[in-house]
Amino acid sequence: MKQVKTWQDFFLELENTLYFKNIKTLVETSDETLVFPKKEDVFRAFQFTPLDKVKVVILGQDPYHQPGQAMGLAFSVPHGFKLPPSLRNIFKEMHDDIGGPLMSDGDLTYLAKQGVFLFNTILTVQKDKPLSHANDHYAAFTKDVISALNNAPQPIVFILWGAYAKTFKKYINSPNKIIIEGNHPSPLSANRGGFFGLKYFSKTNEFLSKNGVKPIDWHK
Repeated sequence: MKQVKTWQDFFLELENTLYFKNIKTLVETSDETLVFPKKEDVFRAFQFTPLDKVKVVILGQDPYHQPGQAMGLAFSVPHGFKLPPSLRNIFKEMHDDIGGPLMSDGDLTYLAKQGVFLFNTILTVQKDKPLSHANDHYAAFTKDVISALNNAPQPIVFILWGAYAKTFKKYINSPNKIIIEGNHPSPLSANRGGFFGLKYFSKTNEFLSKNGVKPIDWHK
């Protein structure tokens, strides 16, 4: 993927690729009562966080698979929804790392607007069937997204949680990018160790500050 300045340019580069045509067909022909998120929300992360404003990348896997939860931002749920277990663990680690209130509102739009690119490597999911849309098309798309971010001129922190997210770190090699990784925040993984206590949020802000970039306000 060559260097592009905007997500609009990025998607223009993809227009004639077979994998992106297949992704668009999947999104356009899906039944919204059975496939999440809603069609207009599938590419929401790109709408909220322009390429040249990205400071932090948090890779999710695929969207939440219960009705109403998925909103096109990794780990985020709409205001008023019960916190999913992974997000509850993220908030606990955030509180333990940087203090402040223990967050209870799972809508992470406020982070996306600050430059935190909340990107699911698989953009859609079938109801009640996690990883149901894992395929080569999304894998190719994610590779190109990560490459575009790696080629962006600004400093960026990549937070990679879990084995699947870590498979994409081979595409991150720019000298002004860093990777902070840990186990996935899901209870099954996090409770085995390797997620809690690794200070993702303070380390991120330390890197941004050292590189002359305004830190993230992790709390609303």
